Amino acid sequence: MEFSSKLLENAVYEMSQLPGIGKRTALRLVLHLLKQPADQTSRLSKALLHLREDIKFCNNCHNISDVELCEICANPKRDGRLICVVEDIRDVMAIENTGQYRGMYHVLGGKISPMEGIGPQDLTIASLVNKAKQGKVKELIFALSSTMEGDTTNFYIYKQLEELPLKTSTIARGIAVGDELEYADEVTLGRSILNRIPFVNSIKAS
Repeated sequence: MEFSSKLLENAVYEMSQLPGIGKRTALRLVLHLLKQPADQTSRLSKALLHLREDIKFCNNCHNISDVELCEICANPKRDGRLICVVEDIRDVMAIENTGQYRGMYHVLGGKISPMEGIGPQDLTIASLVNKAKQGKVKELIFALSSTMEGDTTNFYIYKQLEELPLKTSTIARGIAVGDELEYADEVTLGRSILNRIPFVNSIKAS
């Protein structure tokens, strides 16, 4: 792709680094921004800059937050004895949209994937185990996507906790194998949480 401007080429290149954005789509987006009022592009750049510089992670659940303790963890009406283990903030948002869950979350920040060089030490598994060992948590709900990486991560955490007097469950398989939670419809996802099953049963079934 030939460019008449190095500035345009650089902008297209950076835009194309976003997931799902090829160079042709990046070019359309950049040309669209050029047609907009300068203050609109300025607001976009400032929003992205503030996001990168000022974003925080909740000290309790590791969810993305504006403050040290996210709104969910700070809500006294949430059940702190129940923790839903998810991969990232997209899963938190998907489950919250169902309106069926009133417990807390623990965001791992990914899944164990040796192919991608991601091990347990790269996730927030250690803090989850420490939280469980404090004795205040009664149940962990594994809500990772039903992929090989998700199942591997679930099993690893389960083995770390199996000696504790702690109930472990997994969302019902209303979510198709291989599906990501963020793409599940709210009714199916809500039912899968309400109809969760003991995690050990999912091991026997697999």
